[in-house]
Amino acid sequence: MATLRITQVKSSNGANRKQRGTLQSLGLGKIGRTTERRDDPTVLGAIHAVRHLVKVEES
Repeated sequence: MATLRITQVKSSNGANRKQRGTLQSLGLGKIGRTTERRDDPTVLGAIHAVRHLVKVEES
């Protein structure tokens, strides 16, 4: 299964509590932090919720 490299590129300041929680569940929380996750519907939904704060690359 493919993996996604997710990098936080914008601050979570000003984001609502749910979006900050989503970032934490993805393993992010600080600008520049990167994590790799499997490409599955659950992760894609989380990425969609914070798409304005992160950059996603396939690897």
